[in-house]
Amino acid sequence: MASAAIAAAVALAGCQTDEVAHSGRAMQPLSGETRALIASKNMSIESPILVRIFKEESELEVWKKDNSDRFVLLKTYPICRWSGDLGPKVRQGDRQAPEGFYTITPGQMNPKSQYYLAFNLGFPNAFDRAHGRSGAFLMVHGDCSSSGCYSMSDEQMAEIYALGREAFLGGQKSFQVQAYPFRMTPLNLARHRDNPHFAFWRMIKEGNDHFVATRQEPKVDVCDRRYVFNAAAVSGSFYATGSCPRYQVPEQVAAAVRDKHEHDEQQFAALVNQGTRTVAVSSGSDGGMHPAFVAKLQPQTVIDTTGRPAAYTKPGSGLPSLVRLPRALEPASVFGGPTLTRVASADPSQPVAPAQSAQDESNSGNFFTRLFSGNRTSEATNQETARKEASSSASRTKAKATTKTAAKTTDTARPTASRSSHASKSESTKDESNRKVVEASASRKPSAPVSPSTASAFAGSATGSQPVVPTTSFESRFGGWR
Repeated sequence: MASAAIAAAVALAGCQTDEVAHSGRAMQPLSGETRALIASKNMSIESPILVRIFKEESELEVWKKDNSDRFVLLKTYPICRWSGDLGPKVRQGDRQAPEGFYTITPGQMNPKSQYYLAFNLGFPNAFDRAHGRSGAFLMVHGDCSSSGCYSMSDEQMAEIYALGREAFLGGQKSFQVQAYPFRMTPLNLARHRDNPHFAFWRMIKEGNDHFVATRQEPKVDVCDRRYVFNAAAVSGSFYATGSCPRYQVPEQVAAAVRDKHEHDEQQFAALVNQGTRTVAVSSGSDGGMHPAFVAKLQPQTVIDTTGRPAAYTKPGSGLPSLVRLPRALEPASVFGGPTLTRVASADPSQPVAPAQSAQDESNSGNFFTRLFSGNRTSEATNQETARKEASSSASRTKAKATTKTAAKTTDTARPTASRSSHASKSESTKDESNRKVVEASASRKPSAPVSPSTASAFAGSATGSQPVVPTTSFESRFGGWR
């Protein structure tokens, strides 16, 4: 009935033919296969969802409530492209994809995205604003192209968007996105213990633990410029930049989170004592791409119109004809070389999730926001700085094979009521222009490993949620972060 109401509203959009014509992609039904998967997990089509993102693994998970009213993993999607490095977004133009906890309302769903379909993460949130972070219109969208966003294939995005749409139709007021630098395991924390963002990651791990221990969406507040989870103020209120009030966490939740924290801390300490090697603080790769999508690239590299490395995709891949590459994707290592530079640090013992094909992108109409009376949000991209790859060395013979690159320009867009403000794309920019193939530069030298920490990384951290928590400062709990 709710879907029929939306369809009727679309039809009543009247003379706005473009909006009606492009509304189809936002109303695509879930596939029979996905519906069967939902039924097999004792879920309903309209039950609430929750999204979890892991940068280093380049994976996005959609969780959905089952008949027991607990969240259960529905599906894991390989991420086609994310930009920046591990760590939170700090300022406009840093190309970082956000990390933290974000709330998505119907008004943030963007059926008119010029990157197929999208939803706005709502950056900056209260925590980000308390730390003076800048940037806007950071999205999860299609088209496998990122400048501070998490980009999927079009077909993946159509399904993720449909899952959100059906959950809203079922009565969910908003859904939560939890964005992490990596899966919050003791091993990953040991590997990254020397990173300057480690205190921040340790803090958001507490939110991860609340979700893992309870399989319920954690209630998120901000006070004293830090996140607190499942907290009910005993007196006073939560203000992002004010001191935390005395608050309580339900004892059953606090006990479960405390048990998980203590177990993880013991494993972490053992890994550090065993000399687990740390990884470079900065990969210099400008984001990542899941191996499932790397397999869809042709064995050649070109330089696109912004001076960044790109590769053509294989016929029938379902992706745009030309895709920008993370800088770590050196042709010598990806296309036949002896080693593969880090793209996604997924466990090699685990099977790679298959990438889903995409559909051609076109504009779509923004009827969805009006149906829910949400605030219109649009899509924009951060200002990108052009980066030029080095040409071949003097000892190398110049190759002059002429190829084509897609002239996808990324103009800084302004958020308006009628179009997305993520990087503007037109049909003319989709036409491919001739360009010379440049031979990829030699593999970059890896960053020098950081010496292992000798102290427990959990020293001074929160010891799990307590029934009554006294006011403490951000510096005392997470002083090493800034």
